[in-house]
Amino acid sequence: MFQGSIVALVTPLNGGRVDKEKVKELVDFQIRNSTQAIIPMGTTGEAATMSHDEDIEVTALVVKHVSGRVPVIAGTGSNSTSEALFLTEAAKKSGADAALVVTPYYNKPTQEGLYQHFKYLAENVDIPIILYNVPSRTGVWLQPETIARLARVPGIAAIKEASGGVDTTMLLLRLVPDFTVLSGDDNLTLPLMALGAKGVISVAANAVPDKVSALCRHMLNGDYATARGIHYELLDFFKGIFIESNPIPIKAALAMLGMIREEYRLPLVPMGEANREKLKGIMKDMGLSV
Repeated sequence: MFQGSIVALVTPLNGGRVDKEKVKELVDFQIRNSTQAIIPMGTTGEAATMSHDEDIEVTALVVKHVSGRVPVIAGTGSNSTSEALFLTEAAKKSGADAALVVTPYYNKPTQEGLYQHFKYLAENVDIPIILYNVPSRTGVWLQPETIARLARVPGIAAIKEASGGVDTTMLLLRLVPDFTVLSGDDNLTLPLMALGAKGVISVAANAVPDKVSALCRHMLNGDYATARGIHYELLDFFKGIFIESNPIPIKAALAMLGMIREEYRLPLVPMGEANREKLKGIMKDMGLSV
């Protein structure tokens, strides 16, 4: 379940509401193009601006429409352990195959607090849990030693490693070589997989799922030269979709491709024009029609 290209799905909006038909279209597009699992209601899905009812509804919609074709991993994190438990229980009830749980933001818990948070969830909901380490968003860094402790907790299945470098992955896999690491940064997928990671939870795959899937497949098969070629082909796009806060650029890119309306929930707003032109230029150079 936890390898290859896993898309962090955007949430298409129309008039302020979730566009359910577009959600289904995006799911089908991903599956047609070899994405190996789908994550609704993560950071890229604007979960932080969605109500709990919307979180639950979108996850259930994706699970139903996927209909077993690929695994569905629901984003269920919160800065409150009780809220994370509520959302994780709801994901389990909806039929999701696993839950992606971000480190509690704003509270800045200690490493022991982080350990107890994830351990509590794993012990109270019978669903595989993927830890999500993204200190640039949350203000707290899940340290390799803490991840190694959590790797021994039944129900903790993997980690999305998005700390922005390779050190955490290197140190972690030295401590627990068999633990599943997934890159949380598209531009680091190749180097982290070279260290032993199993794939990526990808933003870029929203627009180029076939290419991200191929990169991961070649890395898993040991064809590093081909994977490296894809990496460099996509590198400018990997950088471009983070030129402003995620998911602003990737939603702009999908809108340029005619796949969704470019609409966000405040406090997210459309891209600045200078950055929009940069992204458009990158996409044209890649041969993506805009």
